[in-house]
Amino acid sequence: MERFDAIVLAGGGGSRLGGVDKAAIVIGGRSLLDRALDAVSSAASVVVVGPDRPLPPGVMSASEQPPGGGPVAGIVAGLSSAGREALVVVVLACDVPLVAAADIDVLVSAAMSSAAQGALFVDSEGRRQPLVAAYRTSALRAAVAALGTARNAAMRELTSRLTLTEIEADAELTLDCDTWDDVARSRNLLEDR
Repeated sequence: MERFDAIVLAGGGGSRLGGVDKAAIVIGGRSLLDRALDAVSSAASVVVVGPDRPLPPGVMSASEQPPGGGPVAGIVAGLSSAGREALVVVVLACDVPLVAAADIDVLVSAAMSSAAQGALFVDSEGRRQPLVAAYRTSALRAAVAALGTARNAAMRELTSRLTLTEIEADAELTLDCDTWDDVARSRNLLEDR
């Protein structure tokens, strides 16, 4: 596997969860943040973007500006802290508990082997998942710079500047935990496995 860096986004406000820190929610005996870190465990460098919290040795921390400024602001913070030698950077939201290391490998391989500037999963309903993706680092940096400002910028605005390979994935893989119903569904899916 080619060397890659990873940015784990863990700074959301959890507004649909009553303000609970999503990263700390436990699913299948592990916090959402721990699950995300497991998924990117083979990265050369890992940056967790969000509020200060205990992290495993070797994992860096960054905070988006302003705090709560959205995923694009989180990516900017992560890119500022991530290693600078990797050709690819994985962006993974911490609230997607069914994504595993093998899925990250698929994204990184696709990003490395195509002429595109990255790869992302597309769910069974055709929704692109830009926060479960691998991007060519230089292309992502250029797209961010072209935005002008990252504060409250939409991911679709950022990704519209990139040519991305779409990889079909079932809705279960890309299920994110935005609501308590999503959390319950993720827990049930993991128990069924």
